[in-house]
Amino acid sequence: MSALAANGSGDLSGPGKRSQFPRSVRLLRHADFERVYKQGRRHFAAHMTVFYLPRREGDGGTRVGFTVGKGLGGAVVRNRMKRRLRETVRLHGMIPAATDVVINPKKSLLTAAFVDLQREIRRAFDVINKSAGKS
Repeated sequence: MSALAANGSGDLSGPGKRSQFPRSVRLLRHADFERVYKQGRRHFAAHMTVFYLPRREGDGGTRVGFTVGKGLGGAVVRNRMKRRLRETVRLHGMIPAATDVVINPKKSLLTAAFVDLQREIRRAFDVINKSAGKS
């Protein structure tokens, strides 16, 4: 069971079952995205850049948002990128620390193997966990 399902924040059923990326774990407001970009830290990977900003412990768990600029393609291409990222994060589970995370993909994400994306997300979340442990 992933950390997200363990803390009761949403249904993250295994493969083959209808599962969700619940609203409670999504970063939705423009102001929240801006705060993460301006005050947060960055982790660079081959197919994406991950921005993250720790929050106070009482503010709930991790929230994840995705941004895909128009320069990366049309709506169909951008939505495909977001779906691939959402599924990668959903399968990985969430990090336990209260953190806002924004994932900004690069064009190479479209042709990358799903296993590579999982590896990059795992590495990024490990970096975020280590950073949260220092604070």
